Amino acid sequence: MNTPSKRRVALIGTGGTISSIGRGSLDLWEYMDAGRKAEPDELLVRFPEVTEAAEIVSVRFRSMSSAAVGPPDWLALDAAVHDAVSREAPLDGVVITHGTATLEETAYFLNLTLKVDATVVLVGSQRPATGLSSDAGLNLVNAVRVAGAPEARGLGVLVLLNDEVQAAREVTKTSTLRLETFRSPDLGMLGYADPDGRVAIYRRPTRRHAPEAEFDVRGRTDLPRVDIAASYAGADGAAIQAFVAAGARAIVSASLPPGVTTPAETDALLEARRRGVLIVLSSRAGSGRVLPRTVLRERSFVVADNLNPQKARVLAMLALSRTDDVAEVQRMFDEY
Repeated sequence: MNTPSKRRVALIGTGGTISSIGRGSLDLWEYMDAGRKAEPDELLVRFPEVTEAAEIVSVRFRSMSSAAVGPPDWLALDAAVHDAVSREAPLDGVVITHGTATLEETAYFLNLTLKVDATVVLVGSQRPATGLSSDAGLNLVNAVRVAGAPEARGLGVLVLLNDEVQAAREVTKTSTLRLETFRSPDLGMLGYADPDGRVAIYRRPTRRHAPEAEFDVRGRTDLPRVDIAASYAGADGAAIQAFVAAGARAIVSASLPPGVTTPAETDALLEARRRGVLIVLSSRAGSGRVLPRTVLRERSFVVADNLNPQKARVLAMLALSRTDDVAEVQRMFDEY
């Protein structure tokens, strides 16, 4: 009887809470200001169980807070994943450790840009690696299991925390401190990483995603500037005007649900559109779709469907790297 070969998974570190070394076991909060961050190979020493789940290829990338992650880091990480898959072939999967604050944006960016067949999983934790009852170790083990699992193939970029497998497009951080922070509010998780080591998948995303997406950022050094303007009762157009003055190519409106802005915001958005700035209408609600309306078509506004503002920004950046035609951009929002 043949024994199945051990899966081979690259582990790329970007920092974040999952790699944070606090001042003691009860440092569950101040570590982000005073602690240091372990590299991927150091995490393997701290959590040797990870190497039981797969053969690990450790890749040092960057060690930073996810609050510091931005478009240049996304481009560099995209290149690092392609490089690792090419250099370390054959790989079954890639696991990327990441801080939870902006994890969903990095995951969605990679979900739209990667051109690799290996399963890519982003993993973080809510408590530092040194913390009492930390979720870091088990999250990392489960991420490696998912990255190597045949069941997870073809689902696009995935996010793994709290034993739950989530789709990059749909997942968002919903709590500052609780372990069950990552949720997919409209459609739910894809499946579980179970305690017995099995990966159980219950549904598959149907929106376009890596590696078949049309966006290819290899060789790019920057992305178009896109800003988010938050709606609230009595909001004027000052933020929108400032973004236009700063050179924004697009503005995502985190509008009042179900997709409306204050009169002053509307005037500022219309003026921005007259100046050639792309306008994308999302919602601050955290759930639900922004649907097209006749007035929005007449204004040449793009609607973001159920993408939250931060993910609508990611897609707008990539869309503008290919075209500024409103109809084409709307097609992308409809398909991705």
